[in-house]
Amino acid sequence: MKRFLFGVAGCALALGAMSAWADGQVNIICSVQMSWCQAVGAAFTKETGINVGIVQKSAGEAMAQIAAERANPKLDVYYTGTGDPHLQAAEMGLTEEYKSPQLSQLQDWAIKQAEASKYHTVGVYSGALGIAYNPDLLAKKKLPAPKCWADLANPIYHDEVQMANPNSSGTAYATLATFVQIFGEDKAFELLKGMHKNTNSYPRSGAGPVRSVARGETAIAVTFLHDGATEIAAGFPVKLVVPCEGTGYEVGSMSIVKGAKNLENAKKFYEFALTPAAQKIGGDLKNFQTPSNKTVPVPAGAPDLGTIKLINYDFAKYGSAAERKRILEKWDKEVYSIPRS
Repeated sequence: MKRFLFGVAGCALALGAMSAWADGQVNIICSVQMSWCQAVGAAFTKETGINVGIVQKSAGEAMAQIAAERANPKLDVYYTGTGDPHLQAAEMGLTEEYKSPQLSQLQDWAIKQAEASKYHTVGVYSGALGIAYNPDLLAKKKLPAPKCWADLANPIYHDEVQMANPNSSGTAYATLATFVQIFGEDKAFELLKGMHKNTNSYPRSGAGPVRSVARGETAIAVTFLHDGATEIAAGFPVKLVVPCEGTGYEVGSMSIVKGAKNLENAKKFYEFALTPAAQKIGGDLKNFQTPSNKTVPVPAGAPDLGTIKLINYDFAKYGSAAERKRILEKWDKEVYSIPRS
């Protein structure tokens, strides 16, 4: 977790100072890379003069913090991260209803996210799940590149795979939901058990596994393809695979926290984050998600969602709090608890 507060001059102060700035403040929990969080916060401050306090956590951890603080919210905006936790937060009454006047400028999938939540959240970007691998490591170990999700359970990849922990990572939870939708629940959990025997680590953050691939610490990762594209753009030896069975995707989302103490400033940030200027920031920083504002070009080098076999991901079902709890408990009991050796 990282914390920053941007003043009008762009200085960074401790998050504990937030309360003293409350009249001109908005407090955000952010689930993309910290450089992106900081850049959006600084741009908003420059545009409005409003100070931005930022906490960075993975999507699942962000939702858990908002739930823990529901009686006395310290945050105003839940910015980015996979859409499932945003839908769960809406269902649990943790976020405010807010219908942006900019909705007509957004992609259909971003509008559907808003409609599904009864306007308690909105889509900011999208991206598809896939597999990343380090070709140098696989060549050294004389292993073939995986082509399908099912390949990740092949014993030849023992100790070569990483996937984030779905209890904290939105990426990994979306992976569980994707497997269940592609294979059916029984076969999906058999695949996950096989993968577990090949898994050397379950990082807390969804981007952690592909960073390990990039740095030669593991051969194969389950990741969002755009996170792999970021590592490729940085010059690391990473190759990407769209699994042969098809794949799920995310609608990275944004919500206003129920009971936000800086509600009007939260709405101003929400509107700013949907503008072309704000949505261009991610791509400028070598992030490769597909922006939700239709006027913003997809960053060069980003995975082309139009050419990927995407499943009809059931956001309503897998965005429900009860289904999330059930699947995570089953994964903890039937997969995570079993010996990997």
